[in-house]
Amino acid sequence: MSGKKEIKLTAAGFTEIEEELAKLREEDRPRIIQAIKEARAQGDLSENADYDAAREEQAKTESRIKELEYMLEHATIVKEAKKGECGLGSTVTIEYVDDEDTDEYKIVGSLEANILENKISDESAMGAALCGHKVGDIVTIESPNGTYDVKIVKID
Repeated sequence: MSGKKEIKLTAAGFTEIEEELAKLREEDRPRIIQAIKEARAQGDLSENADYDAAREEQAKTESRIKELEYMLEHATIVKEAKKGECGLGSTVTIEYVDDEDTDEYKIVGSLEANILENKISDESAMGAALCGHKVGDIVTIESPNGTYDVKIVKID
């Protein structure tokens, strides 16, 4: 990771990164080292696919460990939003004004964002627009496809 961008994490996100780092260090790294030893014991390394695969996995794992260490070292754990107000750590239920469909999102830091888990970044168009608003507010979201309005139905 390059640059000195602030890494904002919720307390839960910080814990998830710590857990992933511990798993990589304590489980994956020793397993990969063992796989490399076993592949070396097979002899000629120039044509040893097991050795090549283990070394590639080792490189990816070590890279991820460095990335996670950097995140933790430069992370700022943000305070959860005030009760009843959208912000980092909030789970917000919105209703689309045009069609009355609803969605629920958790607002998190950019590194925790995962749309498959309905976690949106506070820096995303929707996340930034929702932050600071309360239940009942109608918020205009500007997206690449145009603007649309949502109503905040619930905040947890």
